[in-house]
Amino acid sequence: MGDQVTADDQIRSRIQTIFREIEGLNRIFVTVSAGVVTLSGQVEEAALANRAEELASRVSGVVAIENRLTEQTQVSERLKPVIGRFERRVQQTLDYLPLLLVAGLAWLAIGLLGWFVTTRVQPWNWLTPNAFIADLVRQTVWLAFLMLGALVALDILGATAVLGTVLGAVGIIGLAIGFAVKDTVENYIASILLSVRQPFQPRDFIALEGMEGYVIRLTSRATILMDVDGNHIRIPNAAVFKATIVNYTRNPERRFSFELGIAADSQLPQALAICHDTIEALHFVLDDPEPGAWIEKVGDSTVVIGLSGWIDQTRTDFVKARSEAIRTVKTALEAAGIALPAPTYRLRVEDGEAVPALPKAKPRPQGKSAGAGAGAKPPADSGAAGDVTDTAVDQAVLRKIDDERQGQRGDDLLSGDAEDELGARPGA
Repeated sequence: MGDQVTADDQIRSRIQTIFREIEGLNRIFVTVSAGVVTLSGQVEEAALANRAEELASRVSGVVAIENRLTEQTQVSERLKPVIGRFERRVQQTLDYLPLLLVAGLAWLAIGLLGWFVTTRVQPWNWLTPNAFIADLVRQTVWLAFLMLGALVALDILGATAVLGTVLGAVGIIGLAIGFAVKDTVENYIASILLSVRQPFQPRDFIALEGMEGYVIRLTSRATILMDVDGNHIRIPNAAVFKATIVNYTRNPERRFSFELGIAADSQLPQALAICHDTIEALHFVLDDPEPGAWIEKVGDSTVVIGLSGWIDQTRTDFVKARSEAIRTVKTALEAAGIALPAPTYRLRVEDGEAVPALPKAKPRPQGKSAGAGAGAKPPADSGAAGDVTDTAVDQAVLRKIDDERQGQRGDDLLSGDAEDELGARPGA
């Protein structure tokens, strides 16, 4: 019995000695009976009660623990540990302040060095002639300098292990942001690729996404066009990169084509010769490739002739040239007595007297006779085939484009004199 009491006293003494060394546990009363430890009193936080029980359980000879500790309810007592922790952290900060200042100066110095290097014109413009790519390289290099400065600062503070945690958190946040702004990121990457490929140049007339217009500029977000009516068209670069682009300007030679119908009883060789010679005689039509005329299809009362010719777009407007070609060919056919038939309708009347069909109107003789051929004199009111109207390039829209480009010179990723993805342009 005496040995048991001695053992209990030793356990109680050991536990009290441990509690006196730990702040917040020195007010706990300890009793031991037959190896069963009873803890009583008040503690400032529930965590301290759990810690006292854990420490007591580690003492040799303890059979069981009865925890009767209660939390302190007085506000002043409850705030003591909070205030104590705050004071310790403030003191630690003050102790670390000189080291933090040195680390901050190191980060600032490396960051300023990166800013100085990346704000120089060379060697970035030498590495890539594309201004957009050069700016992107500058930003990437500056970010690398900032990361290097952060690594050096953390090494000075002895907290390089924090860098892995920070980078992991940044990676997760970046992934979440990437999913949220997927379209924006896709558009930005498309801008980079378009600026490298240069699929068109300023003032090019292109067709994409079902729209046609002259290229004004390529920004980091969208491709801006101006249609023939002077309206602005803004298309996201992601859509431009994936779209089928038709560039009407890259090859200065362009073919126009149209169809004309003539009467089914016309002399087809003569009509084809008139059409070909008339197109060939137009001063804006190129000799090589030479114009063409062919029979497109034959209907019940009409033969459709297809015609084509090539023009130089740098000197001739496509729409005006096609319009003038249609006018002159129509005039030449009429002058040769070859009719362009009107629609013919046949009526059938049920349960009544038949209505006699009107006699078919004969084509009015043009010139000296219906068979005068290509050399017949055209009617006075139709205009001579050689009397060509203005077909020069319309400069109105191009002047508007030049004015806009002059007003905003810095926000354009296109180069007016660089080779595009297909190489040098014909005639350049």
